[in-house]
Amino acid sequence: MKKSPARGRDIVVTAGIGALTVVLLTMSGSVAIANAVAAVAALCALSAIYYLLAGSPREIAAAPEKTESLPSPEADATAAAMVELLSDPVLLIGQGGRIERANRAARDFLGLSRDGGNIASLIRQPKVLEAITAALDGDTPPPVEYSANAPYESHVRAFVNPLPQKLGGQRLAMLLLHDETATKRAERMRADFLANASHELRTPLASLSGFIETLKGHARHDEGARDRFLSIMESQTDRMRRLINDLLSLSRIEMNEHVAPSEEVDLGKIAKDILDTLKPIAADRGVSFRLDAPETPVTVTGDRDQLMAVIQNLADNAIKYSPGGATVTVEIAVGDSPYDAIRPGGRLIEESGRMTIVSPSSEGAVGVIRVRDQGPGIERAHLPRLAQRFYRVEEGKAEDRKGTGLGLAIVKHVATRHRGGFSVESAPGRGAVFTVCAPLAGSAAPAAAGKQAAEPQTAD
Repeated sequence: MKKSPARGRDIVVTAGIGALTVVLLTMSGSVAIANAVAAVAALCALSAIYYLLAGSPREIAAAPEKTESLPSPEADATAAAMVELLSDPVLLIGQGGRIERANRAARDFLGLSRDGGNIASLIRQPKVLEAITAALDGDTPPPVEYSANAPYESHVRAFVNPLPQKLGGQRLAMLLLHDETATKRAERMRADFLANASHELRTPLASLSGFIETLKGHARHDEGARDRFLSIMESQTDRMRRLINDLLSLSRIEMNEHVAPSEEVDLGKIAKDILDTLKPIAADRGVSFRLDAPETPVTVTGDRDQLMAVIQNLADNAIKYSPGGATVTVEIAVGDSPYDAIRPGGRLIEESGRMTIVSPSSEGAVGVIRVRDQGPGIERAHLPRLAQRFYRVEEGKAEDRKGTGLGLAIVKHVATRHRGGFSVESAPGRGAVFTVCAPLAGSAAPAAAGKQAAEPQTAD
């Protein structure tokens, strides 16, 4: 039978109290000496029996009040597997900022190929590094919020805590990163959507209101005026519908801009599908298409719907600005480098100006989309503002060129989300060439630190 130190101790204490009670009663004369001796003998006998069963006083004194079992190797493996599966990035930081361990989410988030390296080379945020230093000194710093704009916008809350365990006699710190970009973007998206919609819808709504009042008044019985006004009202209603659709599309792209796509898409196939759809529109304007694409698929890592929106917006703009009898060329190709793709060594148009609207944030081979028109071209002064929302080069000069002014803004944000690049090259009277690239499937790699920090919108 297993001895219980706690039980043995209780028996010894109880027997002692009983013997003391008998002695006091005997001294007071309440119990006869013979009876007292018999009672003490009985208590001693019982104590001896339980003493043998429960343990000796030395064993009782040496036994700990509470025991803690050390974690087994199986428990360590289970804990490591749980941390590895967490959706938030978690890193174990040692002295000097060395990364001792990082879970899968942390490796993906920071672009780590394996454990090791220094946290200062990956997170260049002084407040976060100060919090890590404080945790390594044994303090518990408050959470730190930081934002980054290169290579794309992100908002992160960092939690840093010291660990009680030590590695090789050195203290460790745990860094947990919680990505709040989606929440911040959702808040801003709602505000931007309301601001843009209220501003841009004011003009067509005012126009509709004026025509309705006219039709209710003196033009009520004027069939010619009524037909003309109804046609204008239909055009304004169609403009509002396209504006709302483009705003919603842009908001959805911006919402997930910090999350790179993962599916594989054949650029040649989606280019053919888009051009087949736009051919009737081009034919109405007397414009033809030419698709230059290799016979083998050009498969990139991307979002099919968004890449379709890129080709559709660029091709649609080319149709609008090309004169009758012109040819719009859509080229699909493979490039060895994203930088060479959007800024080739030689000019695509003689004496043209060139603007890099989105600098690539990945390296390796890329799939290239290049759309060339034979339109009036674009002055250098307009190039820096081309991808701004609602910006029109010829605002108010071409009523037949229907558009919302959001097409190139959508292309810009799609290129950013795909970690690709976007550039434009143009010269007055010689047309324009728009180029977008995205990493080929299986070849994308994070850009070097210097290239990630490159400023967008560079002109030459």
